[in-house]
Amino acid sequence: MALLELTNIAKHFGAIHALDGVSLSLEPGEVVGLMGDNGAGKSTLVKIIAGNFRPTHGTLKMEGKNLVMHRPIEARQHGIEIVYQDLALCDNLSAAANVFLGRELRRGIGPFQILDYPAMFRRAGELFGEIKSETRPRDLVKQMSGGQRQAVAIARTMLSEAKIVLMDEPTAAISVRQVAEVLNLIKHLRDQGIAVVLISHRMPDVFTVADRIIVMRRGHKVADKKVAMSSPEEVTGLITGAIETA
Repeated sequence: MALLELTNIAKHFGAIHALDGVSLSLEPGEVVGLMGDNGAGKSTLVKIIAGNFRPTHGTLKMEGKNLVMHRPIEARQHGIEIVYQDLALCDNLSAAANVFLGRELRRGIGPFQILDYPAMFRRAGELFGEIKSETRPRDLVKQMSGGQRQAVAIARTMLSEAKIVLMDEPTAAISVRQVAEVLNLIKHLRDQGIAVVLISHRMPDVFTVADRIIVMRRGHKVADKKVAMSSPEEVTGLITGAIETA
């Protein structure tokens, strides 16, 4: 049984058809690279999975059960997390404080409660250990590299025991060494049975970590195939339209 299954998904904004008849499935522990030019429909598709948009037509199923979401918080309740390109981190807070932002641990009785910093530092440290990151819970985010910031954002998704992590251009605008860190983070998520959808324009990154590639063009899915059965040249042709479908 597929972890997530989308069938004939369409999304219309007035006369604009952002998505038309898109079907796909996602298995546990699978990394899927989602590629396409600007305006191809990638972000709209991911926002439907993340609960930001409701599809105009089509159905979603999670572990065989119909999935209808009205808000992003409902997607999170089903184990779907999204890491946006800007990461949405607070630079003036520690790594641990960012991991627990909005979900802080407290101790005490009734109204007499205080934040349980030792417990948050300890749990954040465990999460960083699970994804093999050298990020330290007490370090301030503003002092971190791009790779460490990604680790904080990913640890935050793991706090809620995510089943699916959607990643929007995680390797954009960071150094080569930091790119390697982020790709390793994605591999560790996969190794823990978490499915990852990776939106990226960077062909080498997708071919390094993805098991499967889905190519979008003008709101349609034009390819869905295993990485081993494709090539960067084919994907480029599919994105530009030089190759119709694959």
